[in-house]
Amino acid sequence: MIQPQTLLNVADNSGAKELMCIRIIGTSNRRYAHIGNVIVAVIKEAVPNMLLERSEVIRAVIVRTCKELKRDNGMIIQYDDNAAVIIDKEGNPKGTRIFGAITREFRQLNFTKILSLAPEIL
Repeated sequence: MIQPQTLLNVADNSGAKELMCIRIIGTSNRRYAHIGNVIVAVIKEAVPNMLLERSEVIRAVIVRTCKELKRDNGMIIQYDDNAAVIIDKEGNPKGTRIFGAITREFRQLNFTKILSLAPEIL
C-alpha cells in the first residue's frame, strides 16, 4: 500500500535511485496505490551525470510492494521492498533494464514493454 510521502526504490536504470510518492493517478479520492497503479513522484536521490536529476517530478508505475498481492487461485505474492519503474506519458519505461521480478498482472494492464524488459515474471 503506497500513499503520498512513501519512499520507493527505483527498479530500472533510468538514473534515479529513490522516489517519493506525491499523488496517485486515477480517482480523486484513492488513498492507497497497489501493484500496477501509476503515481506522480519526485526524485529524492539520483545517480550523477544521468538523464534524470534530483527534485524532478515524474510518473512511475508500482512494480513491488511490501503489502501482499492476493490472486484468485489463492496464491499470495509479497516483496521485501516498495519499488517503481519510471515511465513517460505513453506508459513506456525510461530505462532500458528492469531489476527484480515483475508480476503477471502487468499483462492485463497493458505494460507489455515493462514485462519484456523484466528478467523474471511471477
